[in-house]
Amino acid sequence: MDQPIGVIDSGVGGLTVARELMRQLPKEQIIYLGDTLRCPYGSRPEQEVIQFTLEMVDFLMQKKIKLLVIACNTATAFTLDLLKEKLDIPVIGVIQPGARAAIKVTKTKEVAVIGTEGTIKSEAYPQALQQISSKISVSSLACPQFVPLVERGDFSSHEMKEVVSESLASLKQVKNLDTLILGCTHYPIISDQIQLEMGNQVQIISSGEETAREVSTILSYNQLAYRGDRQPQHEFFTTGSAQLFQQIANVWMDEPVENVKHVVINQTIDNK
Repeated sequence: MDQPIGVIDSGVGGLTVARELMRQLPKEQIIYLGDTLRCPYGSRPEQEVIQFTLEMVDFLMQKKIKLLVIACNTATAFTLDLLKEKLDIPVIGVIQPGARAAIKVTKTKEVAVIGTEGTIKSEAYPQALQQISSKISVSSLACPQFVPLVERGDFSSHEMKEVVSESLASLKQVKNLDTLILGCTHYPIISDQIQLEMGNQVQIISSGEETAREVSTILSYNQLAYRGDRQPQHEFFTTGSAQLFQQIANVWMDEPVENVKHVVINQTIDNK
C-alpha cells in the first residue's frame, strides 16, 4: 500500500523514531507532526495530553495514513489504548518496544528509566517491564529539564552538561545498574552526554530501533507494506517554528530535511 506512515510527537524528539523508520523501511513515506508550540507534554495534566494528541491524530488521519506511531512516551502512556480502540488502523507506541529492548540486554536485572514527569508518574515502564519479567528491579527518575533544552537545539552546551550531571546524580548510586531506558524520545539526541555521565558499564536503551522493527512486522502481517520501488517524499509538520524544527532535524537526521511546514491544526502555512 502506498499510503504513508504517520508519526506524532510533542516536538522534535520523535525524529529519533522517524530516523529509525526511514533506515529500516526506506521505501515507506513518513508524515511527521511535532507539537513544538505546546511542548513539553510531560508536565501537563493527563486530560490535556489526551486532547492535544487527539488533535494531532485528527490532522494526520486527513492525510490517509495506514499506520500511526505515537513517538512520545507521555502520549503513549495516556492515549495508546484509547487510540487503538478509536482508530481502524494499527497504532504503535514506544513504551512496550523500549521495555522489550531493555529486557534483552540487562544481565543484572537492575534497570532504570528516565522520562518526563507524566511518563514517570504513569508507571507505564515499570508495568511493561514487570509484565515481561517479574524479576526486574526498576528505578524511575523524572528529568523535566532535558526536553526544553533539546527543543531549543541546545545539545552540547556547558549548561546541558551540568543539567545532565545534576539530574542523573541519584541514579549513579543504584547498585548493579546495567541498563538505562531513555523513556522520552527527546533524550537520544543527548545520549552521548547521558552515556558519559552514567559510564560505559550502563547500556543505554532508545526505543526507536525496536519500535521500527515492530512497525515493519505489523506492516508485513497486515499486508500494508509498500511493494513497489520509490524514493519516498517525507513530509514534516510542526505547530511551532518551521525554521527551528528544520535546523534541529538537519543536525539529527541521516538525510536532509527540506519539506517542513508550520501548521495550525487544520490549516497549514508553508515555510518557503
